[in-house]
Amino acid sequence: MKLYDAAISSAAARVRIAVALKGLAVERIPVEIVGAGAENRRPAYLDVNPQGLVPALVTDDGVLLTQSLAIVEYLDEAHPQPPLLPPDAATRAWVRAFVLAVLAETHAVVTPRVVNHLATLPGADESTAPSWRRHWTEVGIDALEALLARRHAATPSRFCAGDAPGLADVFLYPQALNAGRVGLPLARWPQIEAIVTRLADMPAFADNAQATLPR
Repeated sequence: MKLYDAAISSAAARVRIAVALKGLAVERIPVEIVGAGAENRRPAYLDVNPQGLVPALVTDDGVLLTQSLAIVEYLDEAHPQPPLLPPDAATRAWVRAFVLAVLAETHAVVTPRVVNHLATLPGADESTAPSWRRHWTEVGIDALEALLARRHAATPSRFCAGDAPGLADVFLYPQALNAGRVGLPLARWPQIEAIVTRLADMPAFADNAQATLPR
């Protein structure tokens, strides 16, 4: 398999973590996504992924997959051990809802292309983009904390939805690190801080998120 990847991308980090948890071998192909040297909007990469985003995975059969959730679920189905989704339908649905809260409600509104465009709008100044990023990160992670608190009050567990890391943890960890980058300490979210601290002791997470755990 080939993974088109960027070290600073939290979306790509999700796939790197899943690959490590599964013990798989992939060929990593770095794609620069920021600054004057950005490659993701050039024709060569757009031929790989027309969206110009990372990650992108080429399977052993030559099938191109995009979007981190689709890629991670493919890896879980193609290589089912250790499983990333729980066995019962209700908990699987909870995990998927939690993951979508990370993807659609938190990460999607603070991606570089969104923030960069925001900075070009009339009335924007140097404080606009950082304030936007911090606000929506805070709102999103507040909601994730509430979801975890409610679940763990009914069903205590070491990780998001069980006593082994799974799909929800794969998506939570890079997002928690992003909170630190915008100046939001994890101590304000005790459920998330406890889980992320445990995950940070696991090489699959610590070695593949390309960041220091925020405090």
